[in-house]
Amino acid sequence: MTALWLRRPLLRVFPAGGPRSSGGWMSTSFLAAASLLFIGLAAHPFTTYPLSLYLMRKFGRGRPQTRIDRTGTGLSFAICMSVYNEESCIERKVVNLLELAATVERCSIHIYADAPSDRTVELLQPYADRIDLVLGRERRGKTCGLNLLMKRVEADVVLFTDANVIIDPAALQRMRPHFDDPKVGCVCGNLIYVNGDETPTSASGALYWRIEEAIKQLESDTFSVIGADGSLFAIRRECHRPPPDDIIDDFYVSMMILCNGYTVVREPAALAFERSATGSGEEFRRKVRIACQAFNVHRLVWPRLGYNPRLLYFYFSHRLLKWLMIYNIAIGGALMLWALATAFSPGSVTLLSVALALTMAALAACGSRLVQNGLAMLLACTGAGLGVWRSIRGDRFQVWQPALSPRNPVGD
Repeated sequence: MTALWLRRPLLRVFPAGGPRSSGGWMSTSFLAAASLLFIGLAAHPFTTYPLSLYLMRKFGRGRPQTRIDRTGTGLSFAICMSVYNEESCIERKVVNLLELAATVERCSIHIYADAPSDRTVELLQPYADRIDLVLGRERRGKTCGLNLLMKRVEADVVLFTDANVIIDPAALQRMRPHFDDPKVGCVCGNLIYVNGDETPTSASGALYWRIEEAIKQLESDTFSVIGADGSLFAIRRECHRPPPDDIIDDFYVSMMILCNGYTVVREPAALAFERSATGSGEEFRRKVRIACQAFNVHRLVWPRLGYNPRLLYFYFSHRLLKWLMIYNIAIGGALMLWALATAFSPGSVTLLSVALALTMAALAACGSRLVQNGLAMLLACTGAGLGVWRSIRGDRFQVWQPALSPRNPVGD
């Protein structure tokens, strides 16, 4: 009688045809293994990928290092920037660029104003004798503006930046010696978000970018950075390949340099400072746009990658899997729920899922920064996934309305 009483709960947990049969256990094991595979693919860009780069560097599989002469050479420089409605930050930015240009012997500043509707052009006029200002009559987008500026530039090295970014005046001097190496075609700066403690959205954005910068350094040490960020990067003018007007410039230009046989490196001492988006809706829209633009570049770049195993591994790990992260999370989560429903009762799994979701919501409402940051990161991944889908659908972002919160002066 006692033995029969002990068996009754097991009969309810493992229904007939469930995992007590060999077929049931095999089905559950297969679903669980498939789930772990997709979850592993989602985690790879931020876990096993940087670990593999660290091991490459540690055991001597890194990029051959060329000795850099910190005195630099007699290169000439140009700074190019495209702006739209930037009245809140443009004066401070121009002063910053003038300070930056003064650190080298020959440096010109070129700014394209993409038909702004605010006071941006008016605020630039007092500097007209020290900058080359090109005014657009109608909105044509950032990339079109930079392509126009590149036709006016004759310098050896061209530095690109954004209006809401403040650059350490020593950055150009830090980046300059890398171009003594003829194999280097692009040098990336080190972007730091200054408002990481402001909101859960800005905290998750700042954390994500610190990880991103660490991965870029590992890439630079072992092979090449897989794509530059538009906040601060410099290229050899001869390496520039103009992107189509509806394609984002930074990723396309730097990837084309890499595909043409040059190296993209990172200079950690070339500092740039920027505010992260503070609102979840604002950051979500930004992630959708950036992912859509990046995936549009992907379709142009993919045929140019060739059959270099290291390049393919770096690109697949850092770019492609990161864009597809939310899909891998969704598929892995669905398979895990299916495996649990096969092992136990579907009702129990549903109740457990609802309880877990309510617990997370309660912790977020009570101010748990860990949960809030996790949810903000999940929302950002969802935005990136939506951006990929919009790219496949054929959407373009040739022009867009910049996010407002990152336009507040750095340090405020």
